[in-house]
Amino acid sequence: MEKQSLTLIILNGKGAGNEELRTAVTTLRDEGFAIAVRVTWEKGDGERYVEEALRLGAETIVAGGGDGTINEIATALTAVDAARRPVLGILPLGTANDFATSVGIPAEMEPALRLAVQGKAHVIDLARVNQDRFFINMATGGFGTRITTETPEKLKSALGGVSYFIHGLMRMDTLKPDSCEITGPEFHWQGDALAIGVGNGRQAGGGQRLCPSALINDGLLDVSIVTAQELLPTLLHSLTSNDDNPNIVTAKLTSLRIVSPNEMTFNLDGEPLSGREFDIEVLPGALSCRLPPQCALLA
Repeated sequence: MEKQSLTLIILNGKGAGNEELRTAVTTLRDEGFAIAVRVTWEKGDGERYVEEALRLGAETIVAGGGDGTINEIATALTAVDAARRPVLGILPLGTANDFATSVGIPAEMEPALRLAVQGKAHVIDLARVNQDRFFINMATGGFGTRITTETPEKLKSALGGVSYFIHGLMRMDTLKPDSCEITGPEFHWQGDALAIGVGNGRQAGGGQRLCPSALINDGLLDVSIVTAQELLPTLLHSLTSNDDNPNIVTAKLTSLRIVSPNEMTFNLDGEPLSGREFDIEVLPGALSCRLPPQCALLA
């Protein structure tokens, strides 16, 4: 077998003990694939390992973790000149794995690793917030954001993605909408929002399909604003139906601006960002990512 180009796996420390992944790496190495593994321990490790991958001439960088890990590696890749930028691969090792699930990455480690190493690379969009923060999957604001940031780790470990929904039901007494104004090209909305989703991908919070028609290579962001006065029926509707919901305002935009008189918090792939003004724009074709055939999120 001819010498393979290097693949560098950047693995979130929480997944370092995954025996299924260890076996998969050994199997592919035995087949002749050049695979190196690095494990993150503290903030900034992902960026440092991307720099190391560039020095080593890696063709592919695999993000092994949840949405936050993918975000960290994707963000670091945006700083790399396009001509030198490695392809992004994904190993779903987080609690919810919203992006990996929606694009169809296998949950089993060996097929996921084979896809990450050998799969066809597709050019995909990224979103930028306030010029210096990014998300590959979704930015969520409002009640849903508070739930995902506050959900106890033990509940996440025990129940996975559904833990966010259960914790949300437990916290209904704290429900307060965010007053804000959202503007974009030929779009304007102002009022009280229970939840806001700005999607490059389709789902967040452990499977809540906030932007069910989003595509990751169409040069657009899908915006969903939950305006209902009764959150529970709206949440249940969004989880069980693909029909239009009269309590949700939707739009497809290249950019948008969100302004609130009070501080709001948005989760960018699970990473919180607080403020009163958010300028969000799509960066078309910002990255290459190895995705499965017939990926539902490709135009």
